[in-house]
Amino acid sequence: MSSRRKPLNLMVIGRLPSRKLFVGIAVALFVVLFLAWGLATRSGAIPPIFLPKLTDVWLKMVSLAQDGTLWSDVKSSLYRISIAFAISSVMSIVIGVLAGCYGFFKALTEPLVDFIRYMPVVAFVPLTILWTGTDDVQKFLIIWIGTFFQQVLMVIDAVKRVPGDFVGLGRTLGMPDRKILFRIVLPGALPGIWDALRISLGWAWTWLVLAELVASTSGLGYRIVVSQRFFQTDTIIGYILLLGILGLISDQIMRAAERLLFRYNKRRA
Repeated sequence: MSSRRKPLNLMVIGRLPSRKLFVGIAVALFVVLFLAWGLATRSGAIPPIFLPKLTDVWLKMVSLAQDGTLWSDVKSSLYRISIAFAISSVMSIVIGVLAGCYGFFKALTEPLVDFIRYMPVVAFVPLTILWTGTDDVQKFLIIWIGTFFQQVLMVIDAVKRVPGDFVGLGRTLGMPDRKILFRIVLPGALPGIWDALRISLGWAWTWLVLAELVASTSGLGYRIVVSQRFFQTDTIIGYILLLGILGLISDQIMRAAERLLFRYNKRRA
């Protein structure tokens, strides 16, 4: 008798689909959403001023790409988020690792970070314009404020998750604090720190758009504001979709880099 394979039941806690099935489900979801969009707009159920046709959005984005507007906006936004996110990440890793390892730095850092991270980033927009003007430094500062303070706490948490037995073993072997930090704590915490950076990158994209919505002359957020003034819904929708695509690409790059850099981390993705 030939044994039949039991169907894979994905409605079981902890059971994951194969890579091919995962991609298939994800693609199917997007296809359904775009079909629903197309049906709703072609039937006239939703006026174009609220939601334009998918073809109209595509043609508008092609037009903006051909005249160079799209590429100029993407270039400006990528430059801003790259610089600001890199500065925020380096600072948060250094401060977060120190605060996660040493009580003095924890007492110095955690209360202040907890205090500032609850302040609304939007409220800092007029202040940053007053402090630095309306150039790229102001955009960097908004992204940094919205990202750094959250990152620090997640880095501290990643350092805390390194088993204390590992540190104790290092002390038993007579390793000084410096070697324990670089040979035990950092290798153990880096996968969690990388996860924190990947999550906070999504926030950075949000704060980038906020920074470009006010007192800006270029970028994806700027183009959305200009389009709003002239009721160019096709451009607004197109740029929102483009932001989602750029965010998805950056997230997948971070995931791929994680698999490459931390092969010793055996957790399931």
